[in-house]
Parts: sequence; C-alpha cells; structure tokens
Amino acid sequence: MSGIVERYDIPKQHFWLHGPRSGPAVEFDSRTGLWNVYGYQETHEVFSDPATYSSDTMRVIPKEMSFGEEFSLDGFITQIDPPEHGKLRKLVSNAFTRKVVADLEPRIAALTGELLDAAREQDRFELVRDLAYPLPVIVIAELLGVPSGDRALFKQWADALFQRDAEISLNRSEEERKADVAATLKPWREMSAYLAAHAAERRRQPRADLLTRLVEAEVDGERLPDDQVVNFAIILLLAGHITTTMLLGNTVLCLDAFPEQQARVRADRSSIPAVIEEAIRYMTPFALLGRATTREAELGGVTIPADKMVMVWLAVANRDPRQFPDPDVFNPGRDPNPHLGFGRGIHFCLGAPLARLEGRVALDILLDRFETLRTDPDDPVLFIPTPSLTGVRRLPLLQG
Repeated sequence: MSGIVERYDIPKQHFWLHGPRSGPAVEFDSRTGLWNVYGYQETHEVFSDPATYSSDTMRVIPKEMSFGEEFSLDGFITQIDPPEHGKLRKLVSNAFTRKVVADLEPRIAALTGELLDAAREQDRFELVRDLAYPLPVIVIAELLGVPSGDRALFKQWADALFQRDAEISLNRSEEERKADVAATLKPWREMSAYLAAHAAERRRQPRADLLTRLVEAEVDGERLPDDQVVNFAIILLLAGHITTTMLLGNTVLCLDAFPEQQARVRADRSSIPAVIEEAIRYMTPFALLGRATTREAELGGVTIPADKMVMVWLAVANRDPRQFPDPDVFNPGRDPNPHLGFGRGIHFCLGAPLARLEGRVALDILLDRFETLRTDPDDPVLFIPTPSLTGVRRLPLLQG
C-alpha cells in the first residue's frame, strides 16, 4: 500500500489510501464539529434510514456558512428527502433506463475513437485532458441538450466547485467561511444563468432532450419552477461527468499500479466490468456524503444527537475489513463486491449505469490502442486535492 502512496504522491487528506485505519466505526471529531461514519455496516444503516439521516444538510449548517437567500436548493435531488425526492427522481429516471443507456454504446465508442485519434496528433497523451474529461462531458451535454462545445466552461465551473483542498469543518473562522462562500457563489451563479438561458429557450422551442423534459415535467399537476429546473440540470451536468472522469482515471491508475491485473484483463476482456467495480471500491470517486440527523440515533455503539451533521465516508467503508478481506489489495476477482461507491438506497446514483457503460467502452478501446497502460515516470500523476473526492486531475501515459 505504501508503495502506491509514494509512487503517486497521494495527498495526506486521502487518508484511506495510506493504509488501514484504526479507531471506531463512528466517532465525533470535536475539532471539526462533525460526526464521522467509517464502518461499512454503519454506512449501510445510514443509507437505509433516510427518515433519521436526512439529505437536507443545509438545515444544520450554521447560518454564516450558508449561501443566503439567492442560493436555493429546490430541485437539488441529492439534498431532498421523501416524498419530494421520489417525485423528482421519477422525472429523470426514464432518461437513464437500461435500454436508453445501452443505446448510447455506439455513440460512446465513436466518441472514444475520435478523442483518441485527436490525441494521437500530440506528443504526449494525458488521460484526463484527452479522454476521461471530454468523453462523459460530451455524452451528458448531448443528453441534456446543451452545446458540448462549451465544455471548457463546464470544466471551469466544476474545478472552481470541486478542486479545493479545504478541510470540511463546522468550526472555521469567519474569514475562511466568507472566502468559501464567495468561491462557491461565483461559479454557481454563472452556471445557473447559463442553464436558465437554455431552459428558457426550451420553453419557447422544445427539443428531444433532457432539458426539455425537465421544463415540461409536471409534479402533482404543476410544472417545475425555474430554479428547480436549473438546479436539477446543474446536478445532472456536474455529477454526470465528474464521476466518470474520476472512475476512468482511477481504473487506469490501478492497472498501472497492478500490472498483473492489467495482463489479466487484456487476456480476458469480459473481466472489464469487474475491474471497474473494484476500482470504484479501491479508489472511491465520491469519498464522502453528508447527512443530518432528524432525531437522536444509535449507530455503531454510540449515540448521535438530533440535528447533527454526519459525514459518511464511503471510501473508508469500502475498505472495512469486516466486509472486504484484504481491503488494501486491488482484486477484481472479489465476488460479490457490494461496494458503496454509488451510494445505496433511495439516493443510489441515477447515472451509475451510464458511468459503468462509459468506463467499460472506454477501457476496452484504451486496451486496444495502448500496448501497455503505463504512467510516465518523468511526468507525475496529480491528484484532485479535495478531501471528499478521490481522483486524478492529470494522468500522463507513455505512448509506446
């Protein structure tokens, strides 16, 4: 394990990659003011009980850390509890049915080929820039109905929101809180204005895309208000590409780190899905999710009071030795592999089938195009610094 940490200079904040964690499955951190859930079984319990562990975390965030009146979470499906959550989820779930996703395979394969052909013209191949970022962005932009040519803008917004290394804490100074709010609000405003303009255009001229479906959708006989449509679209655009970008980069990194597994998957391409699932467990893209207790709760032998912020560490739960023997070993042969990388329960990631398909198709073509997937020792891998994300932001590969 330490070999990988040193080899790729994995940031300290990704503590779960630095070897086995000791300590209880659930504990309070007085420094940050947060309750942390690390155990697999305990994480499962949290996801199975949305009535106790609410997704509406803004409710327990101190006022001075919130974003004021202009920042609405309406339509923000990841932050909504039942019954509203179920109604909203239903609106887009038919855009991600097995058949709809399966029908995207030829487009994903063609795009992967085009992006790799374009990258061939350059001296160096950098996986994130040349494939892992543009591929899922183009796919989700086409589904939503926004121009995929604007992807430099999407990247700018996503980086501003997610590429920060600030520790998550409720006990930060007023200056730090203000800086945080300012850094988040600017990209958020820009993204909202951009998607609101596209949504307004769909009201005038509907098309066969997801944005039109959101604009025309009705819940309880009423159309969604504009801010709900925009927030829903933001989530789809951001979550629709960030997960796959990290998943692809992490999978290639794992195959570089474990060449024997790369040799195996080359010999048997039917094992690609298992390799991807193990990469999600081993390097969980969204390492952390927040919940808020609605009442006092017993979890992992401790009592969490009502109205407390709970941090659920998926990346640590996916390395719980009580559930996964030898958790620090990258082993695509794990069967079953019930990782929690896409969440569990009512908030299970809507786009999981699409992320899995993009990962499978892209990895298969990469294995065809590259004799060996190898990182460049003279051009180091760079990790996303954010403590809540596990992924690379730069992954140069040797072309030979």
